[in-house]
Amino acid sequence: MCYSIELIRKVEQKTTNWSGGTTTELAIYPKDANYSERNFKWRLSSAIVEEEKSTFTSLRGIWRFIMVLEGEMTLEHEGKHTVHLKPFEQDSFSGEWVTKSTGKVKDFNLMMSSGCEGSISAIELRKDKFVQIEEELSKGSDKSKSLTEAFYCVNGNALVNIDERKINLNEGDFLLINLKNNSDFIDIKVGCSVEQGADIVRASILY
Repeated sequence: MCYSIELIRKVEQKTTNWSGGTTTELAIYPKDANYSERNFKWRLSSAIVEEEKSTFTSLRGIWRFIMVLEGEMTLEHEGKHTVHLKPFEQDSFSGEWVTKSTGKVKDFNLMMSSGCEGSISAIELRKDKFVQIEEELSKGSDKSKSLTEAFYCVNGNALVNIDERKINLNEGDFLLINLKNNSDFIDIKVGCSVEQGADIVRASILY
C-alpha cells in the first residue's frame, strides 16, 4: 500500500483577495500548479463572499462543486438553473457557465479539470460516535488512477483515525490522504471526543 498524509493547520494556509471577498487555497494538484494560470487538475479552497452580489470568474474546462458553510446564497446559472443554498447544501456546475451569486457566505469549493471525478459531502460528528468512511468513487473505475480523500474541519474538534494513526483536527484545519492506486484500502474513521461535536467536509477526488 502506498499513500501519503498531509496535515495543513489553519495558521499555515494562505488567504488572498478576490473581487467578491477572500479565498483560502487548501490544496492544488499538481503542487506546482498555479490557479491564475488554470494549469491544475484539481483545487480545493474555502472562500468568504463579502459582497451581496457577485459574478463568478469564468473557468473554461473546469467543473465545480460549491457548498455553503455559513450564511445562505442563491446561485443563478444563466440559461441553466437557479438554486438557493443553506449551510451544508451544495451545487455542481460548469465553470464556463455565467454564474451570479446573491448572499454573503463562507463556502467550500472543489474545482476539477477534464478526466477527474469528485464529490463533496458534510459529516456531522457527535461525541464518542465514529463514522466509517466508505469509498464510492473508485468502484468500477480504472484501478491505476490516484485517489485523494480530504477532510476540512468547519467547527469543533474532530479526530481522524487512519489505520493505526490518529490525527486531531481543530477548526479550519485541513487533512489530505493521497493514494497512488485507488484499489488500495485504507481504514478511515472520523469522530469527535468533545461534547459540542463537530462538522467536517469531506472531498473525494479520482484522477
